[in-house]
Amino acid sequence: MQKIGQYVSLEKILSEALHQASSGKGAERHARDGEPFDQQPICEIGRRLGVGGPLFQAAKKIYESERLPGERGIAELLGAINYIAAAIIVWREKIIALPDKDDPVSHQ
Repeated sequence: MQKIGQYVSLEKILSEALHQASSGKGAERHARDGEPFDQQPICEIGRRLGVGGPLFQAAKKIYESERLPGERGIAELLGAINYIAAAIIVWREKIIALPDKDDPVSHQ
């Protein structure tokens, strides 16, 4: 297990983003009862339209955060983190689905 002592501040922010997605505005708007994050619209739209969808939403939230005071702006940034996480999930799924061009077995 990695030492994360020097990254406690990052862990706190990522934990806040997780909380927002799982019990905050994100869960309220997007999740059906018990629906896993990777099956919610935040990821499904990325699968259908490409990762540009969630990345656009993240950029929009980052831009909007500058216009909002205090914790409201921070909430937008936490939402951006969650959209970026959705993009990473979808991107990784696409990488796994692609044949490895350096693997002769995957080309058969």
